[in-house]
Amino acid sequence: MYFCAMNWINKIQDKSLAEVNGSIDFPKNGSFLRKLFAYTGPGLMVAVGYMDPGNWATNIAGGAQFGYTLLSVILLSNICAIILQHLALKLGVVTGLDLAQACRANYNSKVNFVLWILCEIAIAACDLAELVGAALALNLLFGIPMLAGVAITVFDVFILLFLQNKGFRKLEALVVALILTILVCFTIEIVISKPDVVPLLKGFIPSTQIVFNPSMLFIAIGILGATVMPHNLYLHSSIVQTRKCDDTIPAKKEAIKFATIDSTISLLVAFVINAFILILAAQVFHYGGYNKVGDIKEAYHLLDPILGVSIASTLFGVALLASGQNATLTGTLAGQIVMEGFLNIRLKPWIRRIITRLIAVVPAFIIILIYGENSITELLVFSQVVLSMQLSFAVFPLVAFTSSKSKMGEFANSLPLKIVVWTIAVLICGLNIYLLIDTIF
Repeated sequence: MYFCAMNWINKIQDKSLAEVNGSIDFPKNGSFLRKLFAYTGPGLMVAVGYMDPGNWATNIAGGAQFGYTLLSVILLSNICAIILQHLALKLGVVTGLDLAQACRANYNSKVNFVLWILCEIAIAACDLAELVGAALALNLLFGIPMLAGVAITVFDVFILLFLQNKGFRKLEALVVALILTILVCFTIEIVISKPDVVPLLKGFIPSTQIVFNPSMLFIAIGILGATVMPHNLYLHSSIVQTRKCDDTIPAKKEAIKFATIDSTISLLVAFVINAFILILAAQVFHYGGYNKVGDIKEAYHLLDPILGVSIASTLFGVALLASGQNATLTGTLAGQIVMEGFLNIRLKPWIRRIITRLIAVVPAFIIILIYGENSITELLVFSQVVLSMQLSFAVFPLVAFTSSKSKMGEFANSLPLKIVVWTIAVLICGLNIYLLIDTIF
């Protein structure tokens, strides 16, 4: 047994996602590539949340209005995401607890209830973006009315249930296929749009105007909320435990190494896709004289005539559909994890997923009925700002737990890493407070 204070861990007897916990073998004596393949999957499932329709809305709005300027925000957000997801997977591997369970073991019931409510709000906001995005894609590609599309998305939770019953690897394979679909579609779009390389590269250099321009800051924080998602921290700390891992120091170190490689590569793929979306919007709309475009639907209809290629809009729509379907798979899993972790309430998976989906479907129905389909983009951007507002309540406990020697033993964050992660946590909190004050006053 490696050194780690066990009294807080022993408070939690149940396994996270018990039905798939430790269900995937890890080859102890295999080659590097074979071991990496065994751990490839959780990072990709987490990366899905970093390229959902909410990201599309903020990236399109940012690119169309401000050109390449906000590429620096996508880059910095992705770096923060890579570091925070490393902490999440490390917590899961070392302690055998997900982040929600770790909170339940350390905080009193009132604090845990508040954290659970905040996390459920974040998941609802995320799920809202996903189902609206999928419904919008169905509308653009096949002419299905938005309300009917929203209703159809209720049933995709059963795809998740079916695949999970067939084995967690089947679910991961579907996620990989959908990610590749998105990546291929946007790679073709970028080749067609022929962006200017020099201004594009300058966009990765942070600019002070991002902080002092309220409109730009609002979208920047929306990008942050869409990139570093609070529910992904809970999700990653749980699904990394689907791999079997011996309770020894060498085994834990090896698991953390391969899980971190998987996570980092996956999030770099998400970074490329997010950057492609913003670059496409900047090149086609901002520098093409359509800088008021901030609507996914409008962007879809303008791509073909502006680029002069009939396939551009179709590729955009297919990628949007894949994005919405992909993200909903992981959002419903996160809902199950936080309810079980914080409250120790175990529902049948299909019941929990229906609840998660209905929490997002009801407000989507109401908003579309009252404000019409033209409110979709505003709804998506707002959902990402809500996510950003909830982020601190997941980040601070995660950083505190993984920095504690008494909880993590020799796996606790080193001093340089502590400085980095606490800086990230304070920065995220400070930006959200600034945005809140600016919005109110």
